[in-house]
Amino acid sequence: MTKQADQTIQVLRAGHDDLDRLVAKFRAEDLTRGSAASEWTVAQVLSHLGSGAEIHLATLEGALAGTGAPGGDFNKATWARWDAMSPGEQAAGFRAANEKLLQFYEGLDERQHKDLRIDFGFLPEPVDVDTAARMRLSEFTLHSWDVRVAFDPAAVLAPDATEALLDGIGQTLAWVGKADQLDGAVRIAVNTVEPDRAFGLLIDDTVRLAEVPQPADAVLTAPAEYFVRLVTGRHAAQYTPAAVEFTSERLTLDDLRKVFPGF
Repeated sequence: MTKQADQTIQVLRAGHDDLDRLVAKFRAEDLTRGSAASEWTVAQVLSHLGSGAEIHLATLEGALAGTGAPGGDFNKATWARWDAMSPGEQAAGFRAANEKLLQFYEGLDERQHKDLRIDFGFLPEPVDVDTAARMRLSEFTLHSWDVRVAFDPAAVLAPDATEALLDGIGQTLAWVGKADQLDGAVRIAVNTVEPDRAFGLLIDDTVRLAEVPQPADAVLTAPAEYFVRLVTGRHAAQYTPAAVEFTSERLTLDDLRKVFPGF
């Protein structure tokens, strides 16, 4: 467990350092550019990540002190304060807040990695350090892409983060997939590259992982990072790599996109 948590925190650190270097170069007009997150500018995405870092840190500190999650009023006040910042303040605030969160994670010892349980208030039960860090990794990685793609339409998710998110994609499917967007049950064989994975995607009453179907109603072959983006709604045609292949007599890729409208 400790090794697993260490690896997740290291991936978080690499992602932060990479985005931090990019944000440090932004000019005022870069911050007000539209991002891939619907109706948010680049600065507003950074504000979301910065306020999220503050709330996440407060939750971790509450777990360590035994006082619990800070509560809804704290969250609302934090969001309001960040919303009132200028774009430049939001960018600088993100860099500082996320660094502080990472330093907290990096300062946890082996016993805390093993024993600490964090109650986020909206999950069925408290989670361990690795699960908490993976939750932050998912949010951070996806919103980092929202920023990057505003400047580079070919931007992709970080490879080390992609593998971690792909390995936990089953839990994501359970609450982001909209099975009612398709008529009837559909069995899709999914083959990802970098990392290489083969599994089934079953869409009936719910959307969930399954064994590779034989036969399949459709076959999706794609870079792993695209599959993660597809599931989380970051799948517009202009952001779909040429390497993506979707074959089916029943469906189109646009039909599949409807199942994953995003958060």
